[in-house]
Amino acid sequence: MTTHAIAALGGEFLLGGDLPVHRLGFGAMRLPVGTFDGAVRDPETGVAVLRRAVELGVDHIDTAWFYRRGGVAANDLIRRALAPYADGLVIATKVGPLLDDTGMPTGEAGPDGLRGLVEDNLRSLGVERLDLVYLRVGGMGAPGGASISDRFAALAELREEGLIRHLGVSNVDAAQLDEAVAIAPVAAVQNSFHVQDRGDAELLARCEKDGIAFVPFFPLGGGWRPIDQTRLAAVMERHGATASQIALAWLLETSPALLAIPGTGVLDHLEENMGAARIRLTPEDLAALED
Repeated sequence: MTTHAIAALGGEFLLGGDLPVHRLGFGAMRLPVGTFDGAVRDPETGVAVLRRAVELGVDHIDTAWFYRRGGVAANDLIRRALAPYADGLVIATKVGPLLDDTGMPTGEAGPDGLRGLVEDNLRSLGVERLDLVYLRVGGMGAPGGASISDRFAALAELREEGLIRHLGVSNVDAAQLDEAVAIAPVAAVQNSFHVQDRGDAELLARCEKDGIAFVPFFPLGGGWRPIDQTRLAAVMERHGATASQIALAWLLETSPALLAIPGTGVLDHLEENMGAARIRLTPEDLAALED
């Protein structure tokens, strides 16, 4: 670890049983645009954020081909900033959503459409094999309600062909995870979860027991479940930390299977988020965060 590689202080997880990654990583969704209806961001800043993230010890980047807006695409920025990729850098991506005419992911690909989406990611990232591919299901709705067997089986075939190293599922319930693991090994689950959004605690416990990474999306409360910072105030004051830092420290403390992937397109926010790896929450802190 270098002097500046503070992400390593958050611990390590063996993703898929063979890919060691620091548990504090980086999500690329906010590189092209800060919010769903926000302005397109400067790609030069995105490149700088990615390079600084790696300098700070990030070796797990979560992205998707459909993270794009107005000609700025996360995968393109990752390739431009970081290729040729360093040994040990793990890039995870997601397939399933389809973009509408406005650039929003409002549709879902069927089994026959997943190969093309995987190939889009291979080309845009400039790799011959993807480290981890999630099947992202259900749009913006709650997990559950539809079988994922046919679509996950299609990805499993691409894994057998050597295009994918490990498979994951995103926005799923326990029954859908059951479907997936009956078809092929599942390395990671990516669901909504944060310090004030703990509805998937049982699924997290299952993942921890089975050696599956649990990778929360919106770990800082984005989307439809914001974090009430006033409920973190006492712990923030004790540590001289921000709400984002406490929320991330809580994830790292809660389970060794949790991998945090906070996203940002701003250098200052990146530095702030990475600072969470230095925080060690006490039993008193954890009790306060239960309120």
